[in-house]
Amino acid sequence: MYRIPCAERPAWQQKAAEYGFYFHTMYGERYWDESAYYQFSLQQIEEDLEAPTEELHQMCLDVVERVVADEQLLTQFAIPEAQWEFIRHSWLQRDPSLYSRLDFVYDGKHPAKLLENNADTPTSLYETGFWQWLWLEESVDLGRISRRADQFNSLQEKLVARFQHILRQSPEQKTLYFACCKGTLEDRGTVQYLEDCAVEAGWRTAFIFVEDIGLNEAGRFVDLADREIEYLFKLYPWEFMFAEAYAGPLSDSGCQFLEPPWKAVLSNKALLPMLWRMYPEHPNLLPAYFGHEAERLDTSVRWVRKPIYSREGANIQILEQGNILHESDGAYGQEGYIYQQAQILPRFGDAYTLVGSWLVDGLAAGISLREDSGPITQDMSRFLPHIIL
Repeated sequence: MYRIPCAERPAWQQKAAEYGFYFHTMYGERYWDESAYYQFSLQQIEEDLEAPTEELHQMCLDVVERVVADEQLLTQFAIPEAQWEFIRHSWLQRDPSLYSRLDFVYDGKHPAKLLENNADTPTSLYETGFWQWLWLEESVDLGRISRRADQFNSLQEKLVARFQHILRQSPEQKTLYFACCKGTLEDRGTVQYLEDCAVEAGWRTAFIFVEDIGLNEAGRFVDLADREIEYLFKLYPWEFMFAEAYAGPLSDSGCQFLEPPWKAVLSNKALLPMLWRMYPEHPNLLPAYFGHEAERLDTSVRWVRKPIYSREGANIQILEQGNILHESDGAYGQEGYIYQQAQILPRFGDAYTLVGSWLVDGLAAGISLREDSGPITQDMSRFLPHIIL
């Protein structure tokens, strides 16, 4: 695993605008960075990332099976009691899921270690599935990368195939709505990309902002024209949904959601201590414990304190013997914390590097690389492309 500096493509920003990649730079800071790329061997991809990704995904599903049947665990996962049956029913009827991303600490030499499962609203999808592949093709054509180079990236093809499968399970052709919040450029780009994949798969689609979704007198979700929303992909976390005024009617809304309600278990940091409890000493896991198990922490090593519902690296603390070495701010934490043994991201030059490994329908589908000047990856951490050589 190498970080290799390279020349940027000429006028790539203009091409980004042509392809709708408007968030390559945000708040005056570079998000997409093609001044370097990461190089992997095929063995590293297949044995160290692809195979563990699929194995860990199945282990995560085993956790869901256990949690939905145990009220004590549902409580530890900070899931509102009013939603327990909603989530349990969704799991038991196997509501279809679309995609997930597992985040790993990986240096190319040692086993990849799972940091978290982004199973509900993972972003960086467009830049993984389409934009970095376009970068590879054009860089090869420019003679800057070997023609023998490949990329671990079947994300777009697998997304289209998954949308086709879900469509075939539908008793009749209905409209699949896509939704995100207003004022979120990256989220809007992600949802637009997914909608394009769904259209290619044969779906009839529509877009609506989350804030514009209504509830009619029959308890059904409706769009601005009062048309019922029966299928909805929402880039809006389940824990936010459960806190909304319309949380009560969710189970009776008649709406089929992507991602399904049972993903509230997988996108939850409480997943990490449950995985360690069920699969202790697994080579791709780090020791992890619930907040009330803090006495079990080995004080000779560093730990990371994570809120159960933290997103985009918010409210993370890296601790050593009770002292805070690094931390990030945010609005999470009221729901409680978990502790995970710290394994600091590898450094390539001045960058701490995180590997995100994507899944579609349980199959590994590609990777994304994020860099930051600090050890906590956050929403503005840079995205860099990769190759296999």
